[in-house]
Amino acid sequence: MNEPILVIMAAGMGSRFGGLKQITPVDEYGHIIMDYSLYDARRAGFKRVVFVIKHEIENDFKASIGNRIGSFFDVKYVFQDVNDLPEGFSVPEGRTKPWGTGHAIASCRDVIDAPFAVINADDFYGRSAFEMIYDFLKKEDTSGRYAMVGFRLRNTLTENGSVARGQCYVREGLLTGVVERTEIYPCGDDAEYRAEDGNMIRISGDTIVSMNFWGFSSDMAAELWKRFPSHLREGLESNPVKFEYYLPSVVNDQISDGSCTVEVLPCEDSWHGVTYMDDLPDLEKAIIRMKENGDYPAELWK
Repeated sequence: MNEPILVIMAAGMGSRFGGLKQITPVDEYGHIIMDYSLYDARRAGFKRVVFVIKHEIENDFKASIGNRIGSFFDVKYVFQDVNDLPEGFSVPEGRTKPWGTGHAIASCRDVIDAPFAVINADDFYGRSAFEMIYDFLKKEDTSGRYAMVGFRLRNTLTENGSVARGQCYVREGLLTGVVERTEIYPCGDDAEYRAEDGNMIRISGDTIVSMNFWGFSSDMAAELWKRFPSHLREGLESNPVKFEYYLPSVVNDQISDGSCTVEVLPCEDSWHGVTYMDDLPDLEKAIIRMKENGDYPAELWK
C-alpha cells in the first residue's frame, strides 16, 4: 500500500476573519497554522501532502508555507477551479466562489493513489488527532472504509462570535450522520445553536462534532467526482450563485446507501483556530503555552 497522503484544503478565503487567514503568522517566527499541522503530521508519520489552493494565491502560498516544507514532504499542488465541472455543466452568471469541500477533494482525483486524510488549512487540531488518523490509514485500503476525528463541541468554540460545526450522531463507535449547525454560540459549559425557525436550541458541550478531519480510502476523490453531477444539478436549480458541494453531505449519502462505514476517533484535545480576527491573540497565547510545555520547539523546521 502506498504511503498515506495528507490533503489540506486551503482554497477558501477567510471572509469572517477579514483576510487570507491561512497564511497569517501566529508566532514570532512567522509560522502559520499550517506549519503546526504539518509538523504534527510529520511526527505522526505522514510524508506526502497535497495542497488544494486557488491559482490566484499560488505565489503567496508557496512563499508562506510550500517552499519551506518542501524538504520534509513530497508536495503536490491541486488548483480548485470553479470551471472544473462535469460534462454538460457550465458556471452560472455571477458565480465566482469555489464549489465547496466536496469539490475541493474531487479536484484531487488525478493525484490520489493511497488512503488519505483531509484537514482544513485554518484549524489547529493537535498532535494526537494526526496520530490517530495516520494509524487508521496505515491499516488497510478498503473501499468505503473511512474515519473521522471527533472533537467535543465545548473544545471548539470561540467567545468572539458564532461557529459552524457538524453535529455528529454516533452509534457503537460508528458515525450514523452529520448535521451542519451553522450558528453555534457558547453557553456556559454547553452551547446553543440557531434552528431554521430562528429559535435557539441548547446542545451539550460533550456533543461530538466534525472539524473536517477525515480519513478516506484511496477511491474517495473519484467517488466525490462521480456523485457531483446529481448534487450540482439540484444546487444550480435552488441557489446557483452560493450552492456548495459539502464533503459531509456525500459521507451522509454513503452512510445511508451502505457504501461506507465511518469510524469515529474521539479526540479530547482543544481545537484552536482563527474564525475571527479577535481569535488571533488567543491562538498566539495558546501556542506560547504549548511551547513552554515542550509540545513544540521554538522554530519548527530548524
